Amino acid sequence: MSDCCAPNANGTKSYALPNAAADDCCAVAPAQTHPTSQTTCPVCGVKGKSVDTQTVKAMLDVSLRTLQAGVYRFCRAESCQVVYFGDRGDVYTEDDLRERVHQKHPNAADVFVCYCFRHTPGSIQRELLFSGTSTVVAQVNDGIQAGQCACEIRNPQGSCCLGNITTTVKRVQKSLVLVAA
Repeated sequence: MSDCCAPNANGTKSYALPNAAADDCCAVAPAQTHPTSQTTCPVCGVKGKSVDTQTVKAMLDVSLRTLQAGVYRFCRAESCQVVYFGDRGDVYTEDDLRERVHQKHPNAADVFVCYCFRHTPGSIQRELLFSGTSTVVAQVNDGIQAGQCACEIRNPQGSCCLGNITTTVKRVQKSLVLVAA
């Protein structure tokens, strides 16, 4: 039996790429690299928000990419394909992640706006249509108080989603009022 994906010489694991040759089962695709400054996205030039490496690790589809050591930033520009970029030039797009990113698709009904409690614009809209009000902000606040929140790791932006939820609730409420008018 092969020792595929066993720790390598420096103690880290490599993971097999899909369709990798049998003798190269632990090959890892390198991150795309682009020249970058420490603070601005190398593709769109927008200043990135600093995120903890744990957030990036949690979001990366580890079967496709490895994470280089360094400082990472989140690109919140909706029109930009980059989600994370590092100070060493590595760039990760949504294709490299386990989840779609709300900031890249703020109007998509099925993309999580709350990654801890799994709320989407679509679920918020359904609640508003059914009950006339949204309890999502209160539910998330209750979850935070109960210690059930892990936005620093689960949310691609690496911080609390309450601002995104509040904005989404208001946007969905407004769209429903416009449709009803």
